[in-house]
Amino acid sequence: MSAVVFSTWQGEFIDNRQKFGDELPESGFKLPAEYTADTKSKAFIGWDGVAIFDDDIDAVRLATEYAAQYQEYSEACGRCAPGRWGGRILYDMLDKIARGEGSFADIEHLREISQTMMLTSKCEIGRTVPKPILDLIEHYKGQFDTCILEQKKSKHYEDDIDYIAKVTAPCMDVCPAHVDIPAYIEGVRDLQFSESLAATRQTMPLAHTCGRVCPHPCEDACRRANLDEPISIMELKRLGADYETDHGLAWLHPQEPKPLRNDGKKVAIIGAGPAGLTAAYYLALEGIKVDIFEDLPVNGGEVAVGVPEYRMPIAKYQKDIDLVLELEAVSIYNNHRVDANRLKELDTEYDVVMLGFGARLSKKVRADNENPDMGGYWGAISMLDKVNLWHKYDIGSPVSNELKDKKVVCVGGGFTSMDVVRCSIREGAEKVTMLYRRDEKTIIRNTTYEEYHESVEEGVEFVFHSSIREIIDDGENITKLIVDTFELVPDPDGGRPQLVKIEGGDFELECDYLIPAVSQSLDTQILPEEWDIKMTSWNSILTNGKDFMTSRDGLFAAGDCEYGPMTIVNAVGQAKRVASVISRYLYNGGKCTLTDDEIMEDHLNKLRVYNKKETITGWMPGLPREVSEKLGVEERKTSNKEVNFGFTGEEAVAEAERCMRCYYISMVAI
Repeated sequence: MSAVVFSTWQGEFIDNRQKFGDELPESGFKLPAEYTADTKSKAFIGWDGVAIFDDDIDAVRLATEYAAQYQEYSEACGRCAPGRWGGRILYDMLDKIARGEGSFADIEHLREISQTMMLTSKCEIGRTVPKPILDLIEHYKGQFDTCILEQKKSKHYEDDIDYIAKVTAPCMDVCPAHVDIPAYIEGVRDLQFSESLAATRQTMPLAHTCGRVCPHPCEDACRRANLDEPISIMELKRLGADYETDHGLAWLHPQEPKPLRNDGKKVAIIGAGPAGLTAAYYLALEGIKVDIFEDLPVNGGEVAVGVPEYRMPIAKYQKDIDLVLELEAVSIYNNHRVDANRLKELDTEYDVVMLGFGARLSKKVRADNENPDMGGYWGAISMLDKVNLWHKYDIGSPVSNELKDKKVVCVGGGFTSMDVVRCSIREGAEKVTMLYRRDEKTIIRNTTYEEYHESVEEGVEFVFHSSIREIIDDGENITKLIVDTFELVPDPDGGRPQLVKIEGGDFELECDYLIPAVSQSLDTQILPEEWDIKMTSWNSILTNGKDFMTSRDGLFAAGDCEYGPMTIVNAVGQAKRVASVISRYLYNGGKCTLTDDEIMEDHLNKLRVYNKKETITGWMPGLPREVSEKLGVEERKTSNKEVNFGFTGEEAVAEAERCMRCYYISMVAI
């Protein structure tokens, strides 16, 4: 809820002007009434209306400044006259009125141009910019009339007011890394793959990786889904990166890497996974010295040793890693375990330490007679480590030595459990079963439809609404499991349905290997006790979720260690923000600050850019989503070849052309 003077946001109409008292209606939306903790907003204006927080707002200048952003950001594609020229006319007419030189004919012209843009512009930015301007013209008519009748400037035309704008899109907003998705899709559409990659690398260095194993939350917020099906956003991302490496091109960085600074300042990063690599990359682009300390003999963290080759070929991931490690400012030290004593040393040797280690301790399933030392009990992380170290690096021995012709049971419902069961198939297990407490719909939401569908094709058996009650062994090895089954019982009060055990519904399940993949926890022994680092209720490192500083000055955290087990794109998004904050912390007297762009990111994320209930018009519906070719099931089951071949050129262009280019402009006046 937000206190407002006036609001038309998303169809909500609130007018508290001339009203007094404590019971004034508030907005139901999380509007940015406070820009920061110590700075109040005067107004917020965007694609779906306007919200005024200050009675003394200059509505004429607000409309003028908003129209100016259309020129400033130049996001109009220029492929239609209303979009290309309409915005310029809006600004010229509004500024003319704000200068005290306008006429009522200009108002009529503004209305006419606005309606034309909203009806005929080919991209959303051209359709939506006029909407809040029309709201201001209608509901703050008196201010416009005064400027025209008295031929004087709007009341705050020359005052020092900050107007802070940000361009976003529904897909960009929910992407944890805030990748400029419409831009990289447009690059594919125009066969400008380097431009596509350049747009991605602004906030995402691991383009090969997140073009293959991202859970793509962006697709859940694709406006195309309101019309037919979402764009295949993730698969289009890999094209720019594959083009770069397949053609042997020089690294395309979002900026020319700055020379290594000679001021002696340096940053230590613990962990060479997605979070550590991302933070190192953006710090090194600024010429800041970064040393990464990695416990494993290989680089890449859990993506390297946890995500199987058939999903994320190591040759492709290695290109993302090389992009980072070949920067002059980055050094890495493998087989370097950082414990509490070593962390204290690094804390004194470096200006900043960033914790980016993963959650690599498998949790128990909490069944009777559960003994991790029993034969056949194998934690998911340990099992996947062995699989991937062998297949990717020729380290160790094949897991088929253990699993061939065995009955494997995995407990879980996320990406790790999917990797376990699909790897077990490939290692020759006789039967592979996944037990999951929830339903099919939930497991798809936790992972992706593709992951679930492909695992079923490969022969994995899923038993939903189930959990292990007891583990049976012969004194040395696990032999079978006693499994309880449940049913979902609706909550009479309308809450979440509850799982209720089905009496007599239990059954026995033969089992040679039980592999828990219910979740992972952190090894927090790395943290010195005397530092008394504040932790969350789920035992991850507490930060404020904005600048990612821990309770200890100069110690930052990102990725799994800050949030708990998270996706790659979440880790990348956090680490990009951390790198930005650290770069200013080092050269701003040890103060943590956010840029206006980052502050606006947080506001928009709270507000939610995507409107699932929106009715889409003006676009051709029923254009089918392209589906890339997959490796055949029988070949998949006996190899670690990449399953997803990716789009052909024709498929990629056809899919990119489905994008509606849903850029929006938002702006706060402070």
